[in-house]
Amino acid sequence: IGLGAAIRYVQGLGLPAIREVEEDVMEYALEVLRDIDGFRLIGAADARHRAGVISFLVGNIHPFDLGEILDQQGIAVRTGHHCAQPIMDRYCIPGTVRASLAVYNTRAEMDRLAAGVRKGVNLLQ
Repeated sequence: IGLGAAIRYVQGLGLPAIREVEEDVMEYALEVLRDIDGFRLIGAADARHRAGVISFLVGNIHPFDLGEILDQQGIAVRTGHHCAQPIMDRYCIPGTVRASLAVYNTRAEMDRLAAGVRKGVNLLQ
């Protein structure tokens, strides 16, 4: 029942429309996050070529600490190595904060994410 409903939902929206929404939200998210002092995007692909995730660090804040602050604000992100510890070790980073985006996310949610990150920066630096 669940999988069938999901397939019907995706078919109803259409893949081109899903891609358009996801690219728009991704572009906007990158724009508002890049305005944060010390924001460091991990991965250089632009919004049109990026999967639905944004992995980042901010200044010298440990990703686990920032993730905890975001969680306390009801903002769901993942923190850690994301099954890529060897490459993170290679680049001497302790992990990342990772926000995942999809067709159901909004620009308003990206504003909330950016505000949450700013609050974390203010508390932790």
